Amino acid sequence: MSKGNLDVVGIGNAIVDVLSKTEDAFLQDNGISKGTMTLIEAGQAEELYAKMGPAMEVSGGSAANTIAALASLGSKAGYIGKVAHDQLGAVFRHDIRAAGVTFETAPLVKGVPTARCMILITPDAQRTMSTYLGACVYLSAEDLDEEMISGAQVTYLEGYLFDRDNAKRAFYKAAQMAHKAHKKVALTLSDPFCVDRHRDAFLDLVKDHVDILFANEAEIMSLYKAKDFEAAVAQARPHCELSVITRSEKGSVVISTDGITEIKAEPVKEVVDTTGAGDLYAAGFLHGYTRQKPLKVCGRMASVAAAEIIAQVGARPQRSLEQLLKDKNAA
Repeated sequence: MSKGNLDVVGIGNAIVDVLSKTEDAFLQDNGISKGTMTLIEAGQAEELYAKMGPAMEVSGGSAANTIAALASLGSKAGYIGKVAHDQLGAVFRHDIRAAGVTFETAPLVKGVPTARCMILITPDAQRTMSTYLGACVYLSAEDLDEEMISGAQVTYLEGYLFDRDNAKRAFYKAAQMAHKAHKKVALTLSDPFCVDRHRDAFLDLVKDHVDILFANEAEIMSLYKAKDFEAAVAQARPHCELSVITRSEKGSVVISTDGITEIKAEPVKEVVDTTGAGDLYAAGFLHGYTRQKPLKVCGRMASVAAAEIIAQVGARPQRSLEQLLKDKNAA
């Protein structure tokens, strides 16, 4: 696959996920805020891992999950993210390439190890994440592949990566590369606490550098400090070509200059693990968008992909999403 001829390239935190089922009491006993993502240091990561029950390790990272899902949908996808030259880094590199994704970012040879995210899944299927970023924080503008970015229809930026200044500079540089080539830039806000930390910088990025914004209801309300969802929608509308907002069981809405497109949630027999729901929704939507599908169709593809992932443990699809769309008559 030519890295200069992609549908979507993602830029984000290259992480290996460690998933474990637990009880609410475990979160309370360890002072962990349920349903959020918290950044932790190496010592905290080791301590939490020692306390966790049996776990499953899989390659993850929000944007990486989206990109892997895009490949499963049949899109041509690439990824830019920093891992270390260690065992977990090799696992991440193997997994994303095995998924059919172009990944050529040079590893960090010396220093901190590859990032890992401890994901605790409570009986209600909510996921609570404690993340040690490790090598992720060393991603910089020098790691950007201009051929990959300028050749992709959409460059997809992960909000979680915005916690470090060198990553912020990489975001702005990537947006500049994409727009210079007359391509689109998408951003996922990732987490309401992430938005709280960077509201002003996110607003600047959204207003002047982003064409497609992905967020859930809590994140968009946090971004605009809105009292209700309708107020947030009104403020988001003039800022981007598209604002794509997920609302859990209420479905989702796509906000454009032409109006608001409402998308129903796809039925799910049993919600097992909500990890990656937003990541897979973005994948389905971008798969349709890069094929010039109507917004309603993009939203249906997104909902089908999101519904599939919350019916399993883990944020990487375990069967072909391309075939799933065909089976659901959503292609």
